[in-house]
Amino acid sequence: MGKIEEPLPFLRVMLRHEMHHLWPKRSYGKIQDYRFLYHDLSDPVFVRWNPIHRTTFKHRLSSRQTPLPSIDVFVCTADRKMEPPMMVINTVLSVLAYDYPPEKLNVYLSDDDGGLSELMFYALLEASAFAKYWLPFCKKFKVNQTSPDAYFSTIQQSNELSNDMKHTHVIKKLYHEMQDRIETANRLGRVSNETRDQLQKGFDEWKFNTTSSDHQAIIQILIDGSFGSTSLDVEGQPIPTLVYVAREKRSEYNHNFKAGALNALIRVSATISNSPIILTVDCDVYSNNSESVRDAVCCFMDEDNGNDIAYVQFPQSSRNLTKYDLYASCFRLEMGGMDANGGPCYIGGGCFLRRNALELSTMRPLNQNGVPKTRETKEKACVGIMYGFPVEDMVTGLAIQCRGWKSVYLNTEQKGFVGVAPTTLLDVLVQHTRWSEGQFSTLLSKFCPFLYGIKRIPFRLQMSYTLYFLWAPNCLPVLAYVTIPQLCLLKEIPLFPKISSLWILPFLYVIISQYMYSLGEFVSCGGTVKGWWNEWLFKRTTSYFVAFLETLLRQFGFSELRFMVTPKVVDKDVLQRYKKEVMEFGSHSRMFVALGSIAMLNLFGLFSSFISFAEKRVFDELALQTGLCVVVAMIKLPVYDGLFVRTDEGKIPTSVSCTLIVLPMLACMLVLYY
Repeated sequence: MGKIEEPLPFLRVMLRHEMHHLWPKRSYGKIQDYRFLYHDLSDPVFVRWNPIHRTTFKHRLSSRQTPLPSIDVFVCTADRKMEPPMMVINTVLSVLAYDYPPEKLNVYLSDDDGGLSELMFYALLEASAFAKYWLPFCKKFKVNQTSPDAYFSTIQQSNELSNDMKHTHVIKKLYHEMQDRIETANRLGRVSNETRDQLQKGFDEWKFNTTSSDHQAIIQILIDGSFGSTSLDVEGQPIPTLVYVAREKRSEYNHNFKAGALNALIRVSATISNSPIILTVDCDVYSNNSESVRDAVCCFMDEDNGNDIAYVQFPQSSRNLTKYDLYASCFRLEMGGMDANGGPCYIGGGCFLRRNALELSTMRPLNQNGVPKTRETKEKACVGIMYGFPVEDMVTGLAIQCRGWKSVYLNTEQKGFVGVAPTTLLDVLVQHTRWSEGQFSTLLSKFCPFLYGIKRIPFRLQMSYTLYFLWAPNCLPVLAYVTIPQLCLLKEIPLFPKISSLWILPFLYVIISQYMYSLGEFVSCGGTVKGWWNEWLFKRTTSYFVAFLETLLRQFGFSELRFMVTPKVVDKDVLQRYKKEVMEFGSHSRMFVALGSIAMLNLFGLFSSFISFAEKRVFDELALQTGLCVVVAMIKLPVYDGLFVRTDEGKIPTSVSCTLIVLPMLACMLVLYY
């Protein structure tokens, strides 16, 4: 499968820790594999200290006598207003154009808007017609970025055309004509009768009285790419299978959100193609590398360890990040570290899964490499993604690993999958609320890694999962640091040693070393200083806190499980402010109240400390406390800007402004009074 790069030298020196590695064994004329060298549990291993990198040798696949496995690709969409049809079909077209035998590639679109989404069905019909031109174009000119929108945007920005200008103009014209038809129908909210009659009788499915939550199952094979089929592209070559699926929904039954949609696709695909490998892709994440599927197959076809691999997880990347990554949307190096500790978690999109690994009755014997043998379970055999959690993907991955399967993390030089990062602060906070809520609820369930994973997965992998599962509780110490010292300043109560005392040195050492290390780590793996600066406080005092409360309420039966779809449609003005690195508020949200209240509380604390310095000269006692207020206030500068300076639509709304000023004032008055 490949070679391993050494860990970053500066991490090795700083930590004074002898890293353990995955060493490739020598091979000649076959795909190279990895040997796992496990250390005993007394060796201090942490998830960020030992990231590994894998590379593959795709060209060796052709020398194998074993045929390549077929692939079923699952694309899920839930709301055509938040996830526009053009965005969805660009994702579909990108995976249809994989550099892989077309008869072994099957693409399924799950439309969870169901009864209201004949428009998505129409968009997929248009895409199936355009694919007969797009796929041979990608193959002929070796297009690697196979999303039409991303490809045309790239050549436009670089002022370059493909090798053949004439072909590029023709295919671009066809794409824009298709785009106009789809967006016109979407804007009108219906498909014309003439179009219905011309294209296909499949529109008859929407003649019934259907709604998005109550309708029959709708399954349409738009392209039959099976062996011997007459479905060919414009050059007479085979084309992959394309299937539209709207699963049955009834209002009286729980449909289990995305997990239910994926399980429906698993059942439908088992009847139509039944490929041994499944790729799950979010509808807003397109294939950025036409050879990603071959990279994943290299892992599954490894002669020694391939049969033990349940899934291959690719990283999540975003194409619309600003220069300074305003909302800290880049992902860090935990996945590479988890790979070294026993296997990365399953994060949903960009993951190739072995179909039979989803069967609870399928176990992998582990009696080597120092890993305890998996004990037999009495769980009822079933197939699919697990229900009952906002992060069903991560729970499913943990359950798979606990049955003895391995997983690998594959971060190729050219990103395999690229999506769209949220462009407003509220969307970022909502997204992280859902993630952290799901992870914390998993920790409190029977799937807690320290309970469910005992004697099933290595202890260091159990520890690695807590890095995510403790996101929500992490809000508590952060909230304490940004509220309690500030309130104590009002009554001149010192919480830290005097600045003139030698006891200040341990505090300064811990503060400086911890945050400098955190910053260095964040920047070294692709982040920015501004992203690190914003991430530290904005998410931990809002998203994590809300998730913490929601999880506890649900544990006691006061709240129900929810699934929030992040909107992918961006207003032009919002997009312009985002490109200028201006933080977007502009919405009425309780999380903005929390952000603003903390900002104002620190401002009041600063004023109080300055008064104390002037009147009583207590700088020595309150210097460190005041310094903390200064740092928090500096982080909160965008909040002050949105509260007092800005006049655009992205400022903090007036109703929110009044609340976040009154609440800190009341808190200060109570402290001063008592």
